[in-house]
Amino acid sequence: MKNFLEIPQSSIIFKNEFFFIIKDSFPVSPGHLLIISNVLRVDYFTLSPEEKNNLPEVLEIAKEIIKRDYNPSGYNIGMNCGETAGQTIFHFHCHLIPRYKGDVESPRGGVRGVIPNKMSY
Repeated sequence: MKNFLEIPQSSIIFKNEFFFIIKDSFPVSPGHLLIISNVLRVDYFTLSPEEKNNLPEVLEIAKEIIKRDYNPSGYNIGMNCGETAGQTIFHFHCHLIPRYKGDVESPRGGVRGVIPNKMSY
């Protein structure tokens, strides 16, 4: 898949002028959602100012969807920007990953875990 514009409408659980939300096809944890730009943008840094301003509102909507269905005890928000950062689909998407008490032995370091030897500090 080169971008997310071919996702069937039936998979979209929310949509507004700038973004849509789907369930992640390869969830890290139960309830993992993706927020995707309606217009093909490569990553966060190529979003328009209006899209950047709207993103926090859509994150809150995604959080409420997850909270309603799964009631996690925490969240990670993640955006991979560039191949070196792990981006594989070059169409803006933001991961909202619910976290659950005990889902990993030690969550300390959170997103720093993308580089394992930098996680503990």
